[in-house]
Amino acid sequence: MGKRKTWEKLLSAERPGAGKAPGNPERTAFQQDYDRIVFTSAFRRMKDKTQVFPLSKSDYVRTRLTHSLEASCVGRSLGALVGREIIARHELKNVESGDFGAIVAAACLAHDIGNPPFGHAGEDAIREWFRNSGLLERHPFTPAQRADFEHYEGNAQGFRIVTRLQNPANPGLQLTSAVLAAFTKYPRPSSVATELDGKSGRKFGFFQQDAAAFHQVARSTGMVERIPGTAWRRHPLAFLVEVADDTCYLIVDLEDAAKLGFVPYRDAELLLADLAGNAVGGRRLDRLHDPKERLEYLRAKAIGRLLESAAGVFLENEDAILAGTFDDELLEQSPVAVPLQAILRLAKETIYTARPALEIETAGFEVLGALLSLFANAVEARAGHARFTTRERMLLKLLPAQFLGHGGEPDPDPYLRLLQVADFVAGMTDSYAVDMYRKLKGFDLPT
Repeated sequence: MGKRKTWEKLLSAERPGAGKAPGNPERTAFQQDYDRIVFTSAFRRMKDKTQVFPLSKSDYVRTRLTHSLEASCVGRSLGALVGREIIARHELKNVESGDFGAIVAAACLAHDIGNPPFGHAGEDAIREWFRNSGLLERHPFTPAQRADFEHYEGNAQGFRIVTRLQNPANPGLQLTSAVLAAFTKYPRPSSVATELDGKSGRKFGFFQQDAAAFHQVARSTGMVERIPGTAWRRHPLAFLVEVADDTCYLIVDLEDAAKLGFVPYRDAELLLADLAGNAVGGRRLDRLHDPKERLEYLRAKAIGRLLESAAGVFLENEDAILAGTFDDELLEQSPVAVPLQAILRLAKETIYTARPALEIETAGFEVLGALLSLFANAVEARAGHARFTTRERMLLKLLPAQFLGHGGEPDPDPYLRLLQVADFVAGMTDSYAVDMYRKLKGFDLPT
């Protein structure tokens, strides 16, 4: 297959289960995907989900929602930049650079939609609870099903939300295959027994229940198989989604940390200026005296250089990316790798270990563990694995019907039954999880 045909397949507007997506020049299928994500409740809930600093009282500090919007803006620019060159190289027909931008923008918009409360600490809390709950030993789970719980992933939860949980009757949002493939940065299940090399093998991107949905996406876009029928190489545009995400969380988290006083403004300025390089206009910077304005200017210049560098690496390695032999981070292979590493070191040493973040994230283990215990024990008791008490009957009534089986009863399949409990808890906002925990534990009583 020639590169033109390869790219045409990679840009598939087919909606799995719904045929080819209708579109028009004014509002393409990929732009429709973007809009569908914006109007979901799961997307709105990200306004109260941790980015770095949980439950912050400052309106300035980013949440998962604002981070996702910023990543989407960056992704649109990067996608269009790369798309323009790809179209020219291969004389692609009936496709615009804006289509590349729209695909990457939509995937970026949804990339954190599956994150549980309290950020990555929430993922750790869910994994730890399942490993220590005893439930995985109680039931005859397959190794693959067990791995879904033991290695629980927000990325897989995100794929589950957009293909199944949001609008379950459809099911899901019925996004295009191109957007779903670009969204899936880790196109493999949890159960791969052998360790996979490369960036895309570090985590997993779909649960066992959702494997068939991803297989359809992979077939529709022609993704390169890594393990036949099991794992795939990344869709090329997933590399651009990763760049947009990394750009925003590193540079913007640094800006937030300076605003909150965890990093001196001067240190943040020097790091961003080094990253931006020659893009910084000395006279323009000298005219800015407010530290916040200086950071905003340097942030914009740094992002611009990152996008230019990432696009260059992508285009230089296009053949290897299409073949599935390139599996590195674009920014790590770019001229900005060294100054970017300096920011990453500071983030690990100072920002991500800031006392307020650690305190709330630690509390998140208690909150999520308690909620999982309460609701999992209730559905297990109702399913006949323990005495069904009055309290558990009341807890079951608090569990929305969406997270139960037919007729409002727990699903008879223990894998699905527990996965639905995880769906419920993972979908909570930070504040809602804390509020429910306090009420169910009797610390706060409804008035």
